[in-house]
Amino acid sequence: MRIANDQGPTTDGASSPKLIRGIGLASATALNMIDMIGVGPFITIPLIVGAMGGPQAMLGWIAGALLATCDGLVTAELSSAMPGSGGTYRFLREIYGPNRLGRLISFLFIWQLSFSAPLSIASGSIGLAGYASYFFPSLEYQYAAHQWSWRVPLLGKLQVEWMVSGATFLAIGMVVLAVVLLYRRITSIGWMSKLLLVGVIGTMAWIILSGFTHFQTSLAFSFPPGAFHLSHAFFLGLGSAMLVASYDYWGYYNICYLGDEVKDPAKTIPRAMLLSILLVACLYIAMNVSILGVLPWQEIAHSGQSNRGLYVISIFMQRLYGPWAAKLAAGLVMWAAFASVFSLLLGYSRVPYAAALDGNYFRVFARVHPQHRFPHVSLVALGCVAIPFCFLSLRDVIAALVVIRVLLQFLVQAIGSIVLRVQRPDLPRPFRMWLYPLPALLASAGFIFILFSRPNFQREIRYAVVILALGLAIFMIRAWRHREWPFGDAPVPAQEAPSP
Repeated sequence: MRIANDQGPTTDGASSPKLIRGIGLASATALNMIDMIGVGPFITIPLIVGAMGGPQAMLGWIAGALLATCDGLVTAELSSAMPGSGGTYRFLREIYGPNRLGRLISFLFIWQLSFSAPLSIASGSIGLAGYASYFFPSLEYQYAAHQWSWRVPLLGKLQVEWMVSGATFLAIGMVVLAVVLLYRRITSIGWMSKLLLVGVIGTMAWIILSGFTHFQTSLAFSFPPGAFHLSHAFFLGLGSAMLVASYDYWGYYNICYLGDEVKDPAKTIPRAMLLSILLVACLYIAMNVSILGVLPWQEIAHSGQSNRGLYVISIFMQRLYGPWAAKLAAGLVMWAAFASVFSLLLGYSRVPYAAALDGNYFRVFARVHPQHRFPHVSLVALGCVAIPFCFLSLRDVIAALVVIRVLLQFLVQAIGSIVLRVQRPDLPRPFRMWLYPLPALLASAGFIFILFSRPNFQREIRYAVVILALGLAIFMIRAWRHREWPFGDAPVPAQEAPSP
């Protein structure tokens, strides 16, 4: 199925400039880590502590790390067997059949990415603007707020809440700045990722060291009565905490989208993924324990009840060293947030590019910059779509992002890894999933738990169902017009993928 035949002239793969394999293991790991860390752990601590109602919130971080490891093993095997730009798009297309069901499933992945990738980019920008409000409290002032709601047959009421504040315009500005910085050759981006990572790791190291040198056991382990009672409320809280923790850990697969620009991708990509998961999990757990040993968990949870005052790290540093440290911490967290936006835009911009080369998305996205040799149309388009999502609240952005991606990406990919083993056992796999098929089964179970174990989970699932239905309708209309599967067997014109 070829979309948008009227998109104008495009540069086909035979004559387009080739992408540059300029990313090694160190740069790949750095890109993953700045994508994973970003602003998430610095601004979502109150959300997780509030969900669990005490220091037992650490269970959410630990469970999130285990889930990320299981899914990381799934993705590592798939990326090793099918290295190349596109990541999950490429995996799903090949697993389920490139001209049959795989074409539909991979299209639906790209379709949901049109929503989830900009949501992810916007979340980093919103978090950055939130910490900027520590310097300029007037940024939190809301000029307007509104709620749209409408009823959809069979699904019930859908609603969207949006707001306008000074922080909104700052978030939009950060998206624009990231696009400008990424509009260049990939070889000049590697050093940027390492520089951004230095700031991110330095920030976390300062927090961890400060927390443990002022650590109070009575605060860190002041569990409320019944904290570990396995009640219905406990599992509801754990599900909400795991949803936020999953958002914080995601990004380990970012390097898969850059497969055509990675040196020795079959080995480099799995190593970078697993290494980044291990390092980030250690940093997250150490940082959160250190914070709980300084700030009472009740105070942390209270700040998570609204979208204001989520700059816990600044409060933490002010409590220890005074206003100067709080301001420095806010600036460093803003650095980490921008690093995440930078990495997300870089990785996700390569997915529509890969789909367009395959003839399964708008052909204009296959264009490569004639001089700097990167998919410039895809990069700019994703940045433009992320801007409207900056008007949403951080909590809503995270919930919608996680549910959409779990339903339309991670579950079908985890199941697909088992399908591929059964159908193509002889496919070369330089990296093979440890303890197969246990990681794929545990990842699927964990994602299903996140979907259905939270209060009011129906709202986000309705959004995902609407996106799925619209994508399915678009695919079927295009397939019917071009007499392609499932309405015929017309050959699917695809552009030649870039060679190594």
